[in-house]
Amino acid sequence: MLLEFEKPIADLESKLQEMKDLAKGRNINLTPDIQSLEDKIQTLKKETFQNLTRWQRVQLSRHADRPYSLDYIYEITNSFIELHGDRTVKDDKAMIGGMGDIDGRTVMFIGQQKGRNTKQRQERNFGMANPEGYRKALRLMKMAEKFGKPIITLIDTPGAFPGLEAEERGQGEAIARNLKEMFMLKVPVICIIIGEGASGGALGIAIGDKVYMLENTWYSVISPESCSSILWRSWDYKEQAAEALKLTAPDMKNNGLIDGIIAEPLGGAHKDMQTMAKTIKATILEALKELDNLNPEERIEQRIEKFCSMGVVEE
Repeated sequence: MLLEFEKPIADLESKLQEMKDLAKGRNINLTPDIQSLEDKIQTLKKETFQNLTRWQRVQLSRHADRPYSLDYIYEITNSFIELHGDRTVKDDKAMIGGMGDIDGRTVMFIGQQKGRNTKQRQERNFGMANPEGYRKALRLMKMAEKFGKPIITLIDTPGAFPGLEAEERGQGEAIARNLKEMFMLKVPVICIIIGEGASGGALGIAIGDKVYMLENTWYSVISPESCSSILWRSWDYKEQAAEALKLTAPDMKNNGLIDGIIAEPLGGAHKDMQTMAKTIKATILEALKELDNLNPEERIEQRIEKFCSMGVVEE
């Protein structure tokens, strides 16, 4: 999958490959030209990805090759055991969770999971959880609290499932209960937005002591397309909507809504998943080291204060 703004880079990379093939096939020394073109490609990449618009970052967050929650979990952990079911209705495959081992320390991972192909996307419901998904997440959080294990949530969803059956089974109540219960968890809670962070679907597992966003992700009450359709009655203004929503990681950090931005490899997380996973792992371990110094009451008090202070303006 090639995004529109990546095409000039792809064209140069294609020419570079042709030059290398020519040099190899005809035994010609084109080293200086190859090096020059490689430098030009690297410079163009840096200029392109350092100056992305908000809409372009939204596109990157949805890239078909972008790593999903399970990709990171299996890369970060030495072992992972997935746990299933909400003990009430069923197992929502859009919401995954389980115990994983990070350098000898057991943590509870919870996250939304999308699919790679049509069959998987249908099975995972495109990463849009039903009420039972949020209830499963809460069950796993309570289990982690019972055994004194930190909780790591990985957020990547276009929103909670908006279907009639989801509302009938209490979608709003399930998310609201998660918000309430997450504030009072006695164990450390670290939340990382790895792709899309849309509306209450994201917030339902995003109340934490530390909230981070990967560099090319977004976090907002509404997607640019939906915002455009409401304000302009058309999806054609999604780019303007993205700019107005100020939904990128730098925007969130400037507004005090997140604790930090996790840098991605040049070109996006999908260009080097192993390096991205190592960076996420290092961020988790560093945050846990800080949070371990606080007792449960201090963590809860700071967590509540953090979210209650959001949006407060003094004149």
